[in-house]
Amino acid sequence: MTQTAASPALLAHRVEGAGAPLLLLNGGLMSMSAWDPVAAALEARYRVVRCDLRGQLLSPGQPPPGLDGHAADVVALLDHLGLERVHLAGTSFGGLVGLTLAASHPERIISLAVFNATDRVPAGSDEAAFADALRQACQAAAAGGDGGLVLDLLAPRTFSPAWLAAQGEALLRRRQQIASLPAAWFRSLAALLGALGGLDLRPHLGRIHCPVLVVAAELDRTFPVEQSRALAAGLAGATLEIVPGVGHALVVEAPDRVASVLQSFLARLGPEGVES
Repeated sequence: MTQTAASPALLAHRVEGAGAPLLLLNGGLMSMSAWDPVAAALEARYRVVRCDLRGQLLSPGQPPPGLDGHAADVVALLDHLGLERVHLAGTSFGGLVGLTLAASHPERIISLAVFNATDRVPAGSDEAAFADALRQACQAAAAGGDGGLVLDLLAPRTFSPAWLAAQGEALLRRRQQIASLPAAWFRSLAALLGALGGLDLRPHLGRIHCPVLVVAAELDRTFPVEQSRALAAGLAGATLEIVPGVGHALVVEAPDRVASVLQSFLARLGPEGVES
């Protein structure tokens, strides 16, 4: 069964497959369609739920100012779908939302898999400076500038050199597609990036008690492996896995690997999320 819905009060979403519910949360510039290969590999065993977060391509309304607002949006979606508890997997921004949700509503999360994330974005750090530069590029695009500059900034930080070299004309087409997006999309992306300013999840990690898998990408320049190590160290009993040869956009570069990692992690868990 497939469902797609959006309303002013509800995130746009899709539900496919049957089995235990598995929620997939997007990175900042993703839409739910980027999960297609991963979802296709999982929906035979899981009821896979995907959504666009507020301010992403399909969900209406302005993004909330912080991660707790995004977490509240996701809880409202779970309530709408009648899902009391879910396995959750999130990448990058979606991983940060997933961590926030698991800390604030631990009763709703069976297990948590976090890809390419971090426990904090300190003011003055390289990560904070990049997020601010990207936010300024989005604001300039929203004011009528070249939206393709957003991809120019983003690509070398997000994708591995090998993946970029293999894209050729596809990357040029992608630049044109992004440049043609409406001003509202760039304003929303700038607001999403604003939620990263001064981010520090460390005080909240102790409230997460479900099984957690932290997945890092060897060549991640956005949230390098060291940050995934720190995140895993702050989560009681978390497992860390490092995927070699790929960049921050792990879901895009290696969807088969993402699906395999998730399947292996979930296979170790019983119905109530207890590792065997």
